[in-house]
Amino acid sequence: MQQTVDRLEELGYLEAEYRRPGSSLVVLYGRRRLGKTHILRHFLQGKPGLYYLATEEAEAENVRGFQAQVASFIGSALLAKGSGFGWGDLFDAIREHDPATKKVIVVDEFQYLGKTNRAFPSVLQKIWDERLKEANIMLILCGSLITMMHSQTLAYDSPLYGRRTGQIRLRQIPFRHYHEFFPTVPAAELLLRYAVTGGVPKYIEAFRSGGDIYQGIRENILTPTSFLYEEPIFLLEREVSETSRYLSIVKGIAHGNHKMGKLAATLGVAQNKLTEYLATLISLDLVERQVPVTESNPEKSKRGLYFLRDNFIAFWFRFVFPYRSQIEMQDLNIVLEKLHEGFVSQHVSYVFERICLEWLAEKNGGDAFYKMQRIGRWWNDREEIDVVALNDDTREIVFGECKYSVNPVDADAFYALRQKTAAVKWNLGNRQEHYALFSRSGFTPELHSLAAHQPNLSLFEARSKRDGAFCFTEFGAGLL
Repeated sequence: MQQTVDRLEELGYLEAEYRRPGSSLVVLYGRRRLGKTHILRHFLQGKPGLYYLATEEAEAENVRGFQAQVASFIGSALLAKGSGFGWGDLFDAIREHDPATKKVIVVDEFQYLGKTNRAFPSVLQKIWDERLKEANIMLILCGSLITMMHSQTLAYDSPLYGRRTGQIRLRQIPFRHYHEFFPTVPAAELLLRYAVTGGVPKYIEAFRSGGDIYQGIRENILTPTSFLYEEPIFLLEREVSETSRYLSIVKGIAHGNHKMGKLAATLGVAQNKLTEYLATLISLDLVERQVPVTESNPEKSKRGLYFLRDNFIAFWFRFVFPYRSQIEMQDLNIVLEKLHEGFVSQHVSYVFERICLEWLAEKNGGDAFYKMQRIGRWWNDREEIDVVALNDDTREIVFGECKYSVNPVDADAFYALRQKTAAVKWNLGNRQEHYALFSRSGFTPELHSLAAHQPNLSLFEARSKRDGAFCFTEFGAGLL
């Protein structure tokens, strides 16, 4: 499995830290299944160092486990057979071994050490200050429970705060690199798979066997023995204490309750308490708050809506969670019926919108003719526009619609978009408007002809490059 796809930046940072004179303490964290351990093993290749995977056992068991790794690393039979060693003794043994050579110490699932002994971050802080800081050692603390890792290593009140020389929060692989997992898969199929797996390498691996997307979903998600079947519940159980409350919130958002007030009323939760829950979900990269891109003060805007940020979580709560009783009995008729009815219209189409926005943001600047300062979505109580990009200095604005359909987009889509733009009051009457249509299946000859004579209209058709990469081919005005 090529889990180092799009991890060159992280590996480059680790290499730079290793080459830097003196000691360094790096925190690497991110949710499960993102390939953190794979990155660390790749980084350790050819370097003098040791890797220890902490467990949820008692601290004494972790000390013994770490002792065995240290003994193997320094080649000490005495240490391997000895007893009564503490954390300080073991770090001393590493420090004193070949002191002229820079060594790497990786402690994976670090949060478990702080869970079994809440004082452990203080213990490690003292070891770092007194024994390791000047010892030509690179210490990497890695963890998959974001809340615990933040409180133990990154929070202001953590004993380790101020000791780290850097941190990496590993996130999902963006869609622009997704084709590297599937170099022979066409763009349309790539998008379907990405809509389910997101950019999580372990989830992607489950869908590498090929075949129809619905077959892949049935085999890898709608089977109770599959690790993906209960993955969202497992993720939440590890991160939060009120699991049932968080499940209800995520389910509510997945089924269209995007407004704070409506979500609070549906769940019977006070809005101030719901704000806390949503803040936690946002910190876990599961939920995001969006405001219309024209808002001048997004943080204080009362027009914020909440959406699921994670493709797999959104898919699971729409098409798996409501039907777990049927899935447990493998009575899949209703499940597959709902999946075929709503997978594209309710899920893939929204993922396609996000991909269009991300692609436009990536292309913005550089050689792009128009330089946009803000890119996002826009809505009011009656209208919604998928893509709006604007420049406050030049008063230029791009309005776009994203059409995920098996049929080519026709000219009516352009006329409908143009009609909606009057509802956007940003610099109305004193702005330069441009239009962009994004399509999964191309455009009708009529629309191509219209774009050829419409200087402010661009058409973007989803295609695959020769290397399999997803891209949009532009026709018309030359927006990018």
